[in-house]
Amino acid sequence: MKLPVDKNVLADVLKQMDILDISCATIRQSGAIARALEKASATEFLHLEMGIPGLPPTKVGIEAEKDALDAGVASEYPNMYGIPKLKEQSSRFLKAYLDIDVSPLGCIPTVGSMQGSFSTFLLCAHLEPQKDTILFIDPGFPVQRTQARILGIKTDSFDIYDYRGDKLRDKLESHLKGGNVAAMIYSSPNNPAWFNLTEDELRTIGELATKYDTIVIEDLAYMCMDFRKPLGRPYEPPYQPTVARYTDNYIIMMSGSKMFSYAGQRIAIIAVSDGLYHREYPLLKEWYRMSRLGDAYVFAVLYAVSSGASHSAQYALAEMLRAAADGELDFVTAAAEYARRAVVTKKMFRENGFHIVYDMDGDEPVSDGFFYTVGYKGLSGAELMGELIRYGIATIALSTTGSRQAGVRVCVSQLNRPEQFVLLEERLRLFASDHPQSCGQAHDI
Repeated sequence: MKLPVDKNVLADVLKQMDILDISCATIRQSGAIARALEKASATEFLHLEMGIPGLPPTKVGIEAEKDALDAGVASEYPNMYGIPKLKEQSSRFLKAYLDIDVSPLGCIPTVGSMQGSFSTFLLCAHLEPQKDTILFIDPGFPVQRTQARILGIKTDSFDIYDYRGDKLRDKLESHLKGGNVAAMIYSSPNNPAWFNLTEDELRTIGELATKYDTIVIEDLAYMCMDFRKPLGRPYEPPYQPTVARYTDNYIIMMSGSKMFSYAGQRIAIIAVSDGLYHREYPLLKEWYRMSRLGDAYVFAVLYAVSSGASHSAQYALAEMLRAAADGELDFVTAAAEYARRAVVTKKMFRENGFHIVYDMDGDEPVSDGFFYTVGYKGLSGAELMGELIRYGIATIALSTTGSRQAGVRVCVSQLNRPEQFVLLEERLRLFASDHPQSCGQAHDI
């Protein structure tokens, strides 16, 4: 084993990539650092930094897309609203798995949830003159904050770590009462920490969204992947928890990437509540010559940034959603493979002196799934990320997610071969041997 990589080699790679601080590296930069070190050390690295689906794409989607291509849709621009079948099946799917009613009109395809968040940030920042800020309930997906920065939109944030349960209301209200928050965003299951917001927490968010007339952007990229609960039965409780039960001011992002392992085709749905879709804003009239939110979103914002989502991929997603709503496609059981990998690897980390950073949902441990977070006593997140990569383990620092806790994010999706689990265990043992833990506590970043 040619590990750990010499610190000077890592420093040279960072210098070549013009990265001054490894903890500030983006997810894709972290992967590039790992690949450069792989080449330098002639050793396979374990890529725990990027959430690439690690399961085969759903076959019914592939077949539906092939049929659509054979029918010639590649030569035709898609309807900006989305193809009728996708809109209808999106509405059915939301009823089947969330038990909420969103009309087909408000189910709009986007080029992945990345375009979904980018376009909704842009829309929300132009609704009311005094509301110019996006509030991030952190930790969250790092690129979404980058999107707001690119758009020149003001942001606010807080780390939910110390504000779970009853503590959430006062903290959230302290950020909303100024009247400048246009929208707030979070993910549940959470990227990076995999905690799930409870019904009481979602009720709090919904009630305050209504009170302060703020839009909630709910990122459900990992819908129904709280594997502690039997969420995979269409039209039967328990349903995926959602803020949509507690406010009409919501926009849900629902992606095909992780649910159906269809990431390469870049297809998702933005589901706008019926009340919000038809709501009129005078400022939209000034900006886009149309005052209804839904129309402005489709014919101004989305039209300008993409002119529609992939025509053939819309047919794929429509068929996958239909099969799931009809009980023919059990996407939840398939995705439970991620939980198995998390159980195995969490044990390895714990046995070698690591601890789970975001470890509880109320009075129960967080679910096992796609992501989790680990810390190591005596090391900041930046230090831990920099040290782990020398041992052939690529991660991202929690500081990039808006977290104020010391640690890194681990993604299990690319651990696809048995020998990779053996390598991980060996490297964690070596890391622990080389890093005897001090008596001090890990410090915040």
